[in-house]
Amino acid sequence: MNTPFESRMNIDHEHVALVLQGGGALGAYQAGVFEVMARIPREPTWVAGISIGAINAALIAGNPPGRRVERLREFWHLVSSGLAGLAPLIDEQRSSFHRFSSAVSATWGVNGFYRPRWLPPMLQPAGSDAAISVYDTEPLRQTLLRLIDFDLINSRQVRLSVGAVNVRSGNSIYFDNALGRIGPEHVMASGALPPAFPPVTIEGESYWDGGIVSNTPLQYVLDQRGPGRILVAQVDLFSARGAMPTTLGQAMARHKDIVYSSRTRFNTDQAARAQRERLTMQRLIAKLTPEQRHDPEVQRLAASSEQGHVDIVHLIYRQQKHELESKDYEFSRATVLDHWQAGCTDMENTMRHPDWLEKSDPNQGVTVYDLAHDRSPE
Repeated sequence: MNTPFESRMNIDHEHVALVLQGGGALGAYQAGVFEVMARIPREPTWVAGISIGAINAALIAGNPPGRRVERLREFWHLVSSGLAGLAPLIDEQRSSFHRFSSAVSATWGVNGFYRPRWLPPMLQPAGSDAAISVYDTEPLRQTLLRLIDFDLINSRQVRLSVGAVNVRSGNSIYFDNALGRIGPEHVMASGALPPAFPPVTIEGESYWDGGIVSNTPLQYVLDQRGPGRILVAQVDLFSARGAMPTTLGQAMARHKDIVYSSRTRFNTDQAARAQRERLTMQRLIAKLTPEQRHDPEVQRLAASSEQGHVDIVHLIYRQQKHELESKDYEFSRATVLDHWQAGCTDMENTMRHPDWLEKSDPNQGVTVYDLAHDRSPE
């Protein structure tokens, strides 16, 4: 009899981080990934997200381990309840269904998430939220308050980081419960994508969706990690790589993939290069005399180079043939369930062969694996 893969995972890292990219309705894929991750006895110690990734992250950090998958399922059931019928099975029909479903979401809103305003922005008072956005996101606030225990988040049992952008400065910012209190407004700010959603005001400053600057919190996690060895499960919803489009709809979808993939491979390559430089610095410092190593400047260099090895497990949602450029706001029940199952399948495939961790090379600083794609480290 085969041993369950969750019992064969040997995770000896000091920290386990879950990094969740933004991507609207595609976020159900991340929920499916986490459903399988939740079978591992080792819980994430840090969850970071942007946009829909921030909502999923808050649902995880804001509930006890035994209720996390349940709460994720409740959220995704709620937001997909507007068009709950079964989708056609043929790709050509699925594309038509996909187009119709996304039009429903755009016209009537999404239950528990956003609703259209009665008057268009040009008829609203200048300077108001309604004048600079199409939808009202008060339903999301109520959903977050009902499904998330923010007192639990702020007890810091799990670190939570959500990314947003300051509207006036254009600078990226992370709200982090390791640095301050997190409330529903911080999660909403991370997903306030203009011009659909209004900015969220926090302590006198207005914030938009963090994906405007960078759609993945990976770099923040790498920059803020401590000296211990860390395992990062990075779940992306847009693929930087893709086929040449042959139709206008495919071209628009491909453009969206490139924009929101946020140059993930570039970020990981840069992180690997920086980590190798730190390792080189450590080796050079070790060659100095004891007197030289006690020099204040050398000690500062030594402190800045003390970061442990990073293993990044990279899972990327792969677009289906029938999906269009509106895939991130197609919230039908059938499609949400498809995305959830795709996440489960990719994570199960990754965990069935836990020997990939043995290929980690400490001398490289950062090792990246895309096992769901090609079953081998990159």
